[in-house]
Amino acid sequence: MNSKLSQFGGVASVLTREKSEDISLFVEMDVPGHKPLGYELSVVSKGVGYAISCEVLSQYREGFNEAFKHIDSHDGDIQYYTTEGTRKPVRPTWEHSPFETSLFQVPKMFCEPEELRRILGSVTQYHALDVSSRAPVKLPQQMKPAELPGADGEDLIPFLYYLRESNRDRYEAFEDVLKAAFPSFESLNFPPVAAGMLSLTWKDKNFSKPFYMHEVSEGTLRFLRLVSLLQSPGLSTVTMIDEPEVSLHPELLSILADLMREASQRTQLIVATHSDRLIRFLEPNEVVVMDSDDDSCTTAAWGDSLDLDNWLKEFSLDEVWRMGRLGGRS
Repeated sequence: MNSKLSQFGGVASVLTREKSEDISLFVEMDVPGHKPLGYELSVVSKGVGYAISCEVLSQYREGFNEAFKHIDSHDGDIQYYTTEGTRKPVRPTWEHSPFETSLFQVPKMFCEPEELRRILGSVTQYHALDVSSRAPVKLPQQMKPAELPGADGEDLIPFLYYLRESNRDRYEAFEDVLKAAFPSFESLNFPPVAAGMLSLTWKDKNFSKPFYMHEVSEGTLRFLRLVSLLQSPGLSTVTMIDEPEVSLHPELLSILADLMREASQRTQLIVATHSDRLIRFLEPNEVVVMDSDDDSCTTAAWGDSLDLDNWLKEFSLDEVWRMGRLGGRS
């Protein structure tokens, strides 16, 4: 958490200026046959840094009026339950970092808290792919098992190679997507360039020699990374993609929308976009509109809750957005 907040300039830079004093979140995880597991976290600005003012991981149980607290932390007083059989919460006897959550630091807990820790720890964010001359996606990469193409495409080549060798059906579905998007696409190949290193080539039917990754267009590279990600059988529980439309031809966005729908059956997919071209291929119940209210606080509303039925009889969803009926201007 410390490194991520530092990237944004610290807590003070993240807070809504003059409108809020802390960052708070609450998430629940369903537990079959039992009450949900709840996780609450509050972070406040403190001097030039920050402090975790509250962190509680709890679960209500049948027959009890109070929740069982796996973690109960307030202003630096940390208590948690272990799996060692003790009936009372314990305090850390090890060095506890005040800049990281207890959920990240405490030893092994019971099954449900461990699952929540795994889910939150696997959340992955993907920004627009770096396609500069020395970007990882354009360079040879080490041959190794990889379940995802990497946030910066640094594992794209081993991921695709491993996918081809271990899951042929999924790899062929991936190539079918590329053929639908690029009619002249023929195949990908993985020529070795050094001991344990692979490169990636793109074979086009219109050319006798394949293209290496530094020779294909930025849009093709970005689409290749997105398709690889969305087709991955190893998607994390939560996947966040920022502005996937960058450099993509409008016709590719229809394919991308279908891939997102399919991937959303395997991951909680959160996509941030300002593209009316992408919105055109979505349904109102797939869109969450973010706006600022009169107090400069962000509000969220599902598209199908905005009474758009009459407008959508005459206009497409992207046209309704451009007309200002959908909001999302902030």
